[in-house]
Amino acid sequence: MIKKIAILTGGGDCPGLNATLRSVVQSCTVDHNIQVVGIPYGFKGLLENKFVPLTLANTTGILSKGGTILGSSNVDTPFRVPVKRNGQKEYEDRSDEVVENLREARVEALIVVGGDGTQAIAHQMAEKGVHVVGIPKTIDNDLNGTEFTIGFFTAVGTAVDALDKLHTTAESHQRIMVVEVMGRNAGWIALFAGLGGDADAILIPEIPFDLAQVAKGLNDAYHAEKRYSIVVVAEGAKPVGGEQTVSRIIEDSPEPVRLGGVAHQVAMDLEKLTGRTSRAIVLGHLLRGGSPDAFDRILAGRFGAAAVDAVVKGKFDTMASYQNDTVSLVPLETGAGKNRYVSTDSPFLKAAKERGILFGG
Repeated sequence: MIKKIAILTGGGDCPGLNATLRSVVQSCTVDHNIQVVGIPYGFKGLLENKFVPLTLANTTGILSKGGTILGSSNVDTPFRVPVKRNGQKEYEDRSDEVVENLREARVEALIVVGGDGTQAIAHQMAEKGVHVVGIPKTIDNDLNGTEFTIGFFTAVGTAVDALDKLHTTAESHQRIMVVEVMGRNAGWIALFAGLGGDADAILIPEIPFDLAQVAKGLNDAYHAEKRYSIVVVAEGAKPVGGEQTVSRIIEDSPEPVRLGGVAHQVAMDLEKLTGRTSRAIVLGHLLRGGSPDAFDRILAGRFGAAAVDAVVKGKFDTMASYQNDTVSLVPLETGAGKNRYVSTDSPFLKAAKERGILFGG
């Protein structure tokens, strides 16, 4: 009988994390009489041996709240902790210390909510004997092993709302509006937002683009009385034979290369190629914020209940997965450090092309 579990939220924040915490607490408390503690700021809190009680009382009313009441971190891992020795930065493995922290706190299982990097750390913890179950979340929807992740649909909804507003101003001035959304190497947000927001072109990392093709298509539409254009571009999209647009490099970061600025370059190039005024808009971290939509709340509830059920049944080193409207379990290594990209046979990509949406490749 499991009596006590811990839960943490790792990586970037997104809508639906608090709904996940609420679901886990409800399932543990109501159905199984299991005590739940939260770990502040992801694996950082585990390194610092910090635990906070999570109850029905202190998680009431958080389902609709964005972000995470536990806080998160996308730079901390117990397997590579920076230390200063003789004025030099080095790294040490403190995972044994973390395992001992869990043992001393009498935590019998750990639920980890996160994306590919967080689940990779979780799988490493499982290999050290920790009873781990993963819950997939990321607005990028690029985690292998699940069709949808917590936070994705809310981010898409935010992007579509922005596109709806841009349609009116673009039409008023007969402009080309280029909207940049998140998506380092996977174009799920751009694809879904472009479909839902009636974009004329969608540029994604999986399909290197020829901007001359896009410009020709937009001009053809213009001469057919479509006097304005909406282009959605993922931050990781790149031209044929070119590279991704890098905004800066941050040393000693798990992801030192920070992308950004592709919308501005695309807007300038389209203005030259079409002879029409173009503007760039970067949605950035706006996509991570706000209250989760209904789908993300429901998905968080299903994932939370599935994770608790896995703990109770002793099905560890697994991750909750959504496939074909069914929530099941997959091996945790399925999502550990692995990504899922928009494939050439994606029905969503096919639908976009059948509607005449341009991809430039």
